[in-house]
Amino acid sequence: MNNKILDCIKGNNSNYTPIWFMRQAGRYLPEFREIRKKNPNFIKLCLNPNLVNEITLQPLKRFDIDAAIIFSDILMIPYGLGQEVKFEKGFGPILGNINLDNIINTDPVDFVEKLLPVYKGIEKVKSNLKQKELIGFVGAPWTLLLYMLNKSSPKNNFDFNKINKDKFLINRLLKKLEEIICLHVDKQIEAGANIIQIFDSWAGLLPEKELPNYCYVPILKIVEHIKSKKIPVICFPKGIGKNYIDFCSTVKPDCISIDYEIDPKWIKDKLRGIPIQGGLDPKILLGDKEIIKQSTEKYLNIFKDYPYIFNLGHGVLPEIKPETIKYIIKLVREKK
Repeated sequence: MNNKILDCIKGNNSNYTPIWFMRQAGRYLPEFREIRKKNPNFIKLCLNPNLVNEITLQPLKRFDIDAAIIFSDILMIPYGLGQEVKFEKGFGPILGNINLDNIINTDPVDFVEKLLPVYKGIEKVKSNLKQKELIGFVGAPWTLLLYMLNKSSPKNNFDFNKINKDKFLINRLLKKLEEIICLHVDKQIEAGANIIQIFDSWAGLLPEKELPNYCYVPILKIVEHIKSKKIPVICFPKGIGKNYIDFCSTVKPDCISIDYEIDPKWIKDKLRGIPIQGGLDPKILLGDKEIIKQSTEKYLNIFKDYPYIFNLGHGVLPEIKPETIKYIIKLVREKK
Protein backbone atom coordinates (compact mmCIF):
# COMPACT_ATOMS: atom_id res chain seq x y z
CA MET A 1 0.00 0.00 0.00
CA ASN A 2 1.27 3.46 -0.97
CA ASN A 3 0.82 5.46 2.26
CA LYS A 4 2.81 8.45 1.06
CA ILE A 5 0.16 11.04 1.94
CA LEU A 6 -0.57 9.50 5.33
CA ASP A 7 3.18 9.32 6.03
CA CYS A 8 3.52 12.99 5.15
CA ILE A 9 0.58 14.01 7.36
CA LYS A 10 2.11 12.04 10.24
CA GLY A 11 5.45 13.79 9.66
CA ASN A 12 7.25 10.70 8.35
CA ASN A 13 9.53 10.58 5.30
CA SER A 14 10.10 14.25 4.52
CA ASN A 15 12.37 13.25 1.60
CA TYR A 16 9.35 12.29 -0.50
CA THR A 17 6.81 14.86 -1.76
CA PRO A 18 3.42 13.19 -2.36
CA ILE A 19 1.24 14.68 -5.08
CA TRP A 20 -2.41 14.73 -6.09
CA PHE A 21 -4.67 17.44 -7.56
CA MET A 22 -7.99 18.92 -6.53
CA ARG A 23 -10.42 18.21 -9.40
CA GLN A 24 -7.95 15.72 -10.86
CA ALA A 25 -10.96 13.81 -12.22
CA GLY A 26 -12.72 16.36 -14.37
CA ARG A 27 -13.30 18.44 -17.46
CA TYR A 28 -9.66 18.84 -18.54
CA LEU A 29 -9.55 15.10 -19.36
CA PRO A 30 -10.95 14.13 -22.81
CA GLU A 31 -12.09 10.75 -21.43
CA PHE A 32 -14.16 12.57 -18.78
CA ARG A 33 -15.70 14.86 -21.41
CA GLU A 34 -16.76 11.78 -23.40
CA ILE A 35 -18.65 10.40 -20.38
CA ARG A 36 -20.15 13.81 -19.65
CA LYS A 37 -21.49 14.13 -23.20
CA LYS A 38 -23.53 10.97 -22.68
CA ASN A 39 -24.55 11.94 -19.12
CA PRO A 40 -25.71 15.58 -19.12
CA ASN A 41 -27.40 15.35 -15.69
CA PHE A 42 -24.55 15.95 -13.24
CA ILE A 43 -26.40 14.77 -10.12
CA LYS A 44 -27.38 11.51 -11.84
CA LEU A 45 -23.74 11.09 -12.86
CA CYS A 46 -22.66 11.42 -9.21
CA LEU A 47 -25.27 8.76 -8.33
CA ASN A 48 -23.99 6.19 -10.83
CA PRO A 49 -21.55 3.92 -8.94
CA ASN A 50 -20.02 2.44 -12.12
CA LEU A 51 -19.32 5.85 -13.64
CA VAL A 52 -18.11 7.28 -10.31
CA ASN A 53 -15.63 4.41 -10.20
CA GLU A 54 -14.51 4.95 -13.81
CA ILE A 55 -14.15 8.74 -13.50
CA THR A 56 -12.35 8.60 -10.13
CA LEU A 57 -9.78 6.20 -11.57
CA GLN A 58 -9.24 8.03 -14.89
CA PRO A 59 -6.42 10.31 -13.63
CA LEU A 60 -4.66 7.38 -11.94
CA LYS A 61 -4.52 5.53 -15.26
CA ARG A 62 -2.83 8.54 -16.85
CA PHE A 63 -0.64 9.95 -14.08
CA ASP A 64 1.78 8.87 -11.36
CA ILE A 65 -0.16 10.43 -8.47
CA ASP A 66 -0.39 9.26 -4.86
CA ALA A 67 -4.14 9.30 -4.23
CA ALA A 68 -7.59 9.16 -5.75
CA ILE A 69 -10.24 11.64 -4.67
CA ILE A 70 -13.76 10.36 -5.09
CA PHE A 71 -15.70 11.88 -7.98
CA SER A 72 -18.66 13.63 -6.35
CA ASP A 73 -19.75 17.13 -5.36
CA ILE A 74 -20.14 19.04 -2.11
CA LEU A 75 -23.75 19.81 -3.15
CA MET A 76 -24.76 16.17 -2.78
CA ILE A 77 -25.55 17.16 0.83
CA PRO A 78 -28.27 19.74 -0.03
CA TYR A 79 -29.56 17.20 -2.57
CA GLY A 80 -29.67 14.51 0.14
CA LEU A 81 -31.56 16.95 2.38
CA GLY A 82 -34.29 17.36 -0.23
CA GLN A 83 -33.29 20.67 -1.85
CA GLU A 84 -33.39 20.63 -5.65
CA VAL A 85 -29.88 20.85 -7.14
CA LYS A 86 -29.07 21.10 -10.83
CA PHE A 87 -26.07 22.26 -12.84
CA GLU A 88 -26.44 24.52 -15.86
CA LYS A 89 -23.69 24.62 -18.45
CA GLY A 90 -21.81 27.92 -18.34
CA PHE A 91 -23.53 28.98 -15.11
CA GLY A 92 -22.90 26.33 -12.46
CA PRO A 93 -25.16 25.06 -9.70
CA ILE A 94 -28.76 26.23 -9.29
CA LEU A 95 -30.60 25.22 -6.13
CA GLY A 96 -34.34 25.24 -5.49
CA ASN A 97 -36.22 27.06 -2.76
CA ILE A 98 -35.33 26.00 0.75
CA ASN A 99 -37.95 24.37 2.98
CA LEU A 100 -36.34 24.69 6.40
CA ASP A 101 -38.78 22.42 8.23
CA ASN A 102 -38.32 19.61 5.71
CA ILE A 103 -34.55 19.96 5.89
CA ILE A 104 -34.43 20.08 9.69
CA ASN A 105 -36.73 17.06 9.88
CA THR A 106 -34.81 14.97 7.33
CA ASP A 107 -34.34 11.51 8.81
CA PRO A 108 -30.66 10.44 8.66
CA VAL A 109 -31.82 7.04 7.36
CA ASP A 110 -33.56 8.74 4.41
CA PHE A 111 -30.46 10.88 3.73
CA VAL A 112 -28.22 7.80 3.60
CA GLU A 113 -30.74 5.96 1.40
CA LYS A 114 -30.80 8.86 -1.06
CA LEU A 115 -26.98 8.97 -1.25
CA LEU A 116 -26.44 5.20 -1.15
CA PRO A 117 -25.15 5.17 -4.77
CA VAL A 118 -22.40 7.61 -3.72
CA TYR A 119 -21.19 5.18 -1.04
CA LYS A 120 -21.51 2.23 -3.45
CA GLY A 121 -19.29 4.19 -5.85
CA ILE A 122 -16.66 4.66 -3.12
CA GLU A 123 -16.75 0.91 -2.36
CA LYS A 124 -16.20 0.15 -6.06
CA VAL A 125 -13.27 2.54 -6.28
CA LYS A 126 -11.74 1.10 -3.12
CA SER A 127 -11.94 -2.44 -4.47
CA ASN A 128 -10.12 -1.33 -7.65
CA LEU A 129 -7.60 0.92 -5.92
CA LYS A 130 -5.01 -1.54 -4.79
CA GLN A 131 -2.04 0.61 -3.85
CA LYS A 132 -3.27 4.20 -3.44
CA GLU A 133 -5.05 6.22 -0.81
CA LEU A 134 -8.67 7.26 -1.28
CA ILE A 135 -9.71 10.77 -0.29
CA GLY A 136 -13.33 11.45 0.59
CA PHE A 137 -14.58 14.99 1.04
CA VAL A 138 -17.32 17.30 2.26
CA GLY A 139 -18.19 20.96 2.01
CA ALA A 140 -17.90 22.94 5.24
CA PRO A 141 -21.11 24.11 6.94
CA TRP A 142 -20.65 27.78 5.93
CA THR A 143 -20.04 27.02 2.25
CA LEU A 144 -23.03 24.65 2.09
CA LEU A 145 -25.26 27.10 3.97
CA LEU A 146 -24.29 29.83 1.51
CA TYR A 147 -25.19 27.73 -1.54
CA MET A 148 -28.44 26.62 0.06
CA LEU A 149 -29.58 30.15 0.94
CA ASN A 150 -28.11 31.92 -2.10
CA LYS A 151 -29.42 29.17 -4.44
CA SER A 152 -26.41 29.60 -6.75
CA SER A 153 -22.71 30.35 -6.58
CA PRO A 154 -22.14 33.48 -4.44
CA LYS A 155 -19.27 34.50 -6.74
CA ASN A 156 -21.14 37.43 -8.30
CA ASN A 157 -24.05 37.79 -5.93
CA PHE A 158 -23.24 37.92 -2.22
CA ASP A 159 -24.50 40.15 0.57
CA PHE A 160 -23.46 38.95 4.04
CA ASN A 161 -26.01 41.15 5.83
CA LYS A 162 -28.82 39.68 3.73
CA ILE A 163 -27.67 36.12 4.49
CA ASN A 164 -27.09 36.92 8.17
CA LYS A 165 -30.38 38.68 8.95
CA ASP A 166 -32.29 35.56 10.03
CA LYS A 167 -30.11 34.22 12.85
CA PHE A 168 -32.71 31.64 13.87
CA LEU A 169 -32.75 30.06 10.40
CA ILE A 170 -28.97 30.12 10.12
CA ASN A 171 -28.35 28.53 13.51
CA ARG A 172 -30.87 25.75 12.89
CA LEU A 173 -29.46 25.09 9.43
CA LEU A 174 -25.85 25.07 10.65
CA LYS A 175 -26.73 22.59 13.39
CA LYS A 176 -28.43 20.26 10.90
CA LEU A 177 -25.53 20.61 8.46
CA GLU A 178 -22.99 19.69 11.14
CA GLU A 179 -24.99 16.55 11.95
CA ILE A 180 -25.44 15.51 8.30
CA ILE A 181 -21.84 16.31 7.30
CA CYS A 182 -20.61 14.01 10.07
CA LEU A 183 -22.99 11.29 8.85
CA HIS A 184 -21.82 11.74 5.24
CA VAL A 185 -18.19 11.50 6.40
CA ASP A 186 -18.94 8.32 8.40
CA LYS A 187 -20.49 6.65 5.36
CA GLN A 188 -17.55 7.61 3.14
CA ILE A 189 -15.11 6.17 5.71
CA GLU A 190 -17.17 2.96 6.02
CA ALA A 191 -17.10 2.65 2.21
CA GLY A 192 -13.31 2.95 2.09
CA ALA A 193 -12.13 6.58 2.25
CA ASN A 194 -9.02 6.77 4.45
CA ILE A 195 -8.47 10.57 4.35
CA ILE A 196 -11.13 13.30 4.44
CA GLN A 197 -10.80 16.83 3.05
CA ILE A 198 -13.15 19.63 4.16
CA PHE A 199 -13.67 22.35 1.55
CA ASP A 200 -14.70 25.76 2.88
CA SER A 201 -14.61 27.24 -0.60
CA TRP A 202 -16.34 30.50 0.34
CA ALA A 203 -14.73 31.12 3.75
CA GLY A 204 -13.02 34.15 2.20
CA LEU A 205 -16.39 35.92 1.78
CA LEU A 206 -16.92 36.12 5.55
CA PRO A 207 -16.14 39.35 7.39
CA GLU A 208 -13.09 38.69 9.57
CA LYS A 209 -15.00 39.07 12.84
CA GLU A 210 -17.50 36.38 11.72
CA LEU A 211 -14.86 33.73 10.92
CA PRO A 212 -14.96 32.11 14.40
CA ASN A 213 -18.79 31.74 14.35
CA TYR A 214 -19.27 30.54 10.79
CA CYS A 215 -15.97 28.97 9.81
CA TYR A 216 -13.75 27.87 12.73
CA VAL A 217 -16.27 26.53 15.25
CA PRO A 218 -18.53 24.56 12.84
CA ILE A 219 -15.47 22.99 11.16
CA LEU A 220 -13.86 22.24 14.53
CA LYS A 221 -16.86 20.06 15.47
CA ILE A 222 -16.50 18.08 12.23
CA VAL A 223 -12.71 17.78 12.56
CA GLU A 224 -13.07 16.43 16.11
CA HIS A 225 -15.63 13.91 14.84
CA ILE A 226 -13.32 12.73 12.02
CA LYS A 227 -10.33 12.49 14.35
CA SER A 228 -12.40 10.32 16.70
CA LYS A 229 -12.59 7.83 13.80
CA LYS A 230 -8.76 7.78 13.63
CA ILE A 231 -8.90 9.24 10.11
CA PRO A 232 -6.69 12.19 9.12
CA VAL A 233 -8.42 15.38 8.01
CA ILE A 234 -7.22 18.08 5.62
CA CYS A 235 -8.92 21.50 5.78
CA PHE A 236 -9.11 24.04 2.97
CA PRO A 237 -10.57 27.37 4.21
CA LYS A 238 -10.00 29.17 0.92
CA GLY A 239 -9.46 32.91 0.85
CA ILE A 240 -9.03 33.71 4.57
CA GLY A 241 -5.51 35.14 4.18
CA LYS A 242 -3.58 35.75 7.39
CA ASN A 243 -6.44 34.13 9.32
CA TYR A 244 -5.10 30.72 8.27
CA ILE A 245 -3.00 30.95 11.44
CA ASP A 246 -6.01 31.48 13.75
CA PHE A 247 -7.88 28.78 11.86
CA CYS A 248 -5.12 26.25 12.49
CA SER A 249 -4.70 27.12 16.16
CA THR A 250 -8.48 26.77 16.72
CA VAL A 251 -9.40 23.86 14.44
CA LYS A 252 -6.12 21.88 14.64
CA PRO A 253 -6.45 20.01 11.32
CA ASP A 254 -4.00 17.20 10.58
CA CYS A 255 -3.03 19.07 7.42
CA ILE A 256 -3.89 22.52 6.03
CA SER A 257 -4.45 23.15 2.31
CA ILE A 258 -3.44 26.66 1.24
CA ASP A 259 -4.74 28.77 -1.61
CA TYR A 260 -2.64 30.63 -4.17
CA GLU A 261 -2.93 34.00 -2.39
CA ILE A 262 -0.92 32.72 0.58
CA ASP A 263 2.82 33.38 0.70
CA PRO A 264 4.18 29.82 1.16
CA LYS A 265 7.31 30.91 3.05
CA TRP A 266 5.29 33.07 5.45
CA ILE A 267 2.83 30.28 6.31
CA LYS A 268 5.58 27.67 6.68
CA ASP A 269 7.36 29.91 9.20
CA LYS A 270 4.12 30.66 11.08
CA LEU A 271 2.73 27.13 11.29
CA ARG A 272 5.94 25.46 12.45
CA GLY A 273 5.30 21.84 11.66
CA ILE A 274 1.62 21.47 10.66
CA PRO A 275 1.70 19.60 7.33
CA ILE A 276 0.84 21.89 4.42
CA GLN A 277 -0.76 21.05 1.08
CA GLY A 278 -1.10 22.95 -2.17
CA GLY A 279 -0.69 26.60 -3.01
CA LEU A 280 0.28 26.73 -6.69
CA ASP A 281 -2.04 29.00 -8.72
CA PRO A 282 -3.90 26.80 -11.26
CA LYS A 283 -3.75 29.66 -13.80
CA ILE A 284 0.04 29.26 -13.93
CA LEU A 285 -0.57 25.90 -15.61
CA LEU A 286 -1.97 27.79 -18.60
CA GLY A 287 1.40 29.52 -19.15
CA ASP A 288 4.65 28.37 -20.73
CA LYS A 289 6.83 25.55 -19.46
CA GLU A 290 9.54 27.76 -17.97
CA ILE A 291 7.07 29.67 -15.76
CA ILE A 292 5.44 26.38 -14.70
CA LYS A 293 8.88 24.96 -13.83
CA GLN A 294 9.94 28.04 -11.83
CA SER A 295 6.65 28.19 -9.93
CA THR A 296 6.61 24.46 -9.14
CA GLU A 297 10.22 24.50 -7.98
CA LYS A 298 9.54 27.54 -5.80
CA TYR A 299 7.07 25.50 -3.73
CA LEU A 300 9.32 22.44 -3.70
CA ASN A 301 12.31 24.50 -2.51
CA ILE A 302 10.37 26.36 0.19
CA PHE A 303 8.93 23.12 1.58
CA LYS A 304 12.08 21.05 1.26
CA ASP A 305 12.49 18.99 4.49
CA TYR A 306 8.98 20.05 5.60
CA PRO A 307 5.84 17.83 5.59
CA TYR A 308 4.32 19.03 2.30
CA ILE A 309 1.81 17.54 -0.16
CA PHE A 310 2.11 19.02 -3.63
CA ASN A 311 -1.23 20.26 -4.98
CA LEU A 312 -2.73 23.40 -6.45
CA GLY A 313 -4.24 26.35 -4.61
CA HIS A 314 -7.63 25.35 -6.05
CA GLY A 315 -8.97 22.83 -8.58
CA VAL A 316 -7.53 21.91 -11.99
CA LEU A 317 -9.06 24.29 -14.56
CA PRO A 318 -10.93 22.81 -17.55
CA GLU A 319 -8.53 24.59 -19.96
CA ILE A 320 -5.40 22.92 -18.52
CA LYS A 321 -3.82 20.31 -20.79
CA PRO A 322 -3.27 16.79 -19.38
CA GLU A 323 0.35 17.03 -20.66
CA THR A 324 0.89 19.97 -18.28
CA ILE A 325 -0.24 17.88 -15.31
CA LYS A 326 2.14 15.14 -16.45
CA TYR A 327 4.98 17.68 -16.69
CA ILE A 328 4.38 18.98 -13.13
CA ILE A 329 4.35 15.44 -11.76
CA LYS A 330 7.69 14.81 -13.52
CA LEU A 331 9.15 17.98 -11.92
CA VAL A 332 7.97 16.87 -8.46
CA ARG A 333 9.28 13.33 -8.90
CA GLU A 334 12.69 14.49 -10.14
CA LYS A 335 13.21 17.09 -7.43
CA LYS A 336 15.57 15.88 -4.75
